[in-house]
Amino acid sequence: MINIQAPKADITITQRKQEIQDDEAVIKPLYGFIDLHEIPRDKGGIIQFFNHSGELLFVGKARKLRQRVKKHFEDNVSPLKNHRDEVHRIAVSIVEDPMEREIYETYLINTGKAKYNVDKVFYRD
Repeated sequence: MINIQAPKADITITQRKQEIQDDEAVIKPLYGFIDLHEIPRDKGGIIQFFNHSGELLFVGKARKLRQRVKKHFEDNVSPLKNHRDEVHRIAVSIVEDPMEREIYETYLINTGKAKYNVDKVFYRD
């Protein structure tokens, strides 16, 4: 039997408003998120989107994490397109190996029963 342990989140960002200090530049929020700069631009990994009550909404993987997170908020084909307002927290785990990303994504979708993932779903409610 294979034993899989979900990777720990390396970066977690939450919706918040910017509290401007002195001459600090204003950050334009993307659906209430102003900390997208904390997500690495050049790393691959797993992205988990959660709602306000901590329910897992969607799990995805990416070769370039920050780009992919932004795409989920801007793209018309994202499975989250009708549910973007529900997203309150984003957890990112850096996983460079493409095969590991694939395994972790499928594992997290099924163990966390991600609400809006339709592919790779093996559980039945």
